[in-house]
Amino acid sequence: MMFQGEEVKKDFPILNQVVNDEPLIYLDSAATSQKPTAVLTAIETYYKTSNANVHRGVHTLAERATSQYEAARETVRAFIHAKESAEVLFTRGATTSLNWVAKSYGEANVHEGDEIVISYMEHHSNIVPWQQLAKKKKATLKYIELTKDGQLDLTSAKEQITTKTKIVALTHVSNVLGSVNPIAELTQLAHSVGAVIVVDGAQAVPHMTVNVVELGVDFYAFSGHKMLGPTGIGVLYGKRALLEAMEPVEYGGEMIDFVYDQDSTWTELPWKFEAGTPNIAGAIGLAAAIDYLNQLGMKNVHAHETELVTYLLPKLRAIPGLVVYGPTDDSIRTGVVTFNVDDLHPHDLATALDMQGIAVRAGHHCTQPLMRQLGASSTARASVYVYTTKADCDSLVEAILATKEFFNYGLN
Repeated sequence: MMFQGEEVKKDFPILNQVVNDEPLIYLDSAATSQKPTAVLTAIETYYKTSNANVHRGVHTLAERATSQYEAARETVRAFIHAKESAEVLFTRGATTSLNWVAKSYGEANVHEGDEIVISYMEHHSNIVPWQQLAKKKKATLKYIELTKDGQLDLTSAKEQITTKTKIVALTHVSNVLGSVNPIAELTQLAHSVGAVIVVDGAQAVPHMTVNVVELGVDFYAFSGHKMLGPTGIGVLYGKRALLEAMEPVEYGGEMIDFVYDQDSTWTELPWKFEAGTPNIAGAIGLAAAIDYLNQLGMKNVHAHETELVTYLLPKLRAIPGLVVYGPTDDSIRTGVVTFNVDDLHPHDLATALDMQGIAVRAGHHCTQPLMRQLGASSTARASVYVYTTKADCDSLVEAILATKEFFNYGLN
């Protein structure tokens, strides 16, 4: 059964406030989501009742903390439908996850003359690590082109991915265009030439059902804070065979098997990658966020966002001088809506909207290569989520119209 954003909003204490003398309307969930009471309570309860280090003690609190931490890993595994929890590594976020793959798998398997293939819609966290790897290994970094309506050009993908390609690194969903990439098809294409595929799922996992086994991906990265969880916790999924062959990126306590005077051996998966004290509370909070999303139902989450976007976009396109970026078929977009208004700078627009209680993002959204493709230095972005309502969408449209009116006539 579909849920109502008005009812869901009641679970998010932060949304019940006034900003600049106006009720807060939060439309920046693609940057970070807000947290329901269930997540806040789970973190607080852990610190009040079970706080201890994991895997190291035999006392009751240590065993309780360890049990909750590893239960969180299993919750993540089930959510993304991985085969086993050993394939789920906790990281600081999607950026860390992608860097781990570049530094460990990439440095061991990419050599001079090899190719790494990404696309023009990538977030900087899925560009810069591969730039650095390509420079270090004297490899070639190649880009898949986009179609005119902001989707991945599959013809270009087939041209760019060759027998020299060792890594294909792509986003599942664009954080600017709202485009959903055909990852299963691209995985088959990468595997057909012997390459591995690394997927940035930061904008996908919070909004739709993701099955890493059905997709066939080799690595999949995402962040907790974009899916109602706390900041500072993320996930790297990797196929067991690949993870077992990889060297750890960080070294220290917890990840060792035995430390000799001049050498060390590593413990088993997944702990060989998790050096030091992990973000225990973050993992528990992430599990609580997943429980919350499961209660809503991911199919319902996706349907809710589709309903909002198909409601909002025609209203935005009806505003004179407003340009929306991304697919023209509103039914295939996620809840990310990026736009510009006439000659109004996105930062001025965002500031004006904030004065009306509406939070949106303005800037290049960590996608400068994409901005160049769009012919824009920056854009405004509104992004919806489970707590967004049609009334919020109406308020955004009204506020944009009021802002246009002010900048056109308000100073005269």
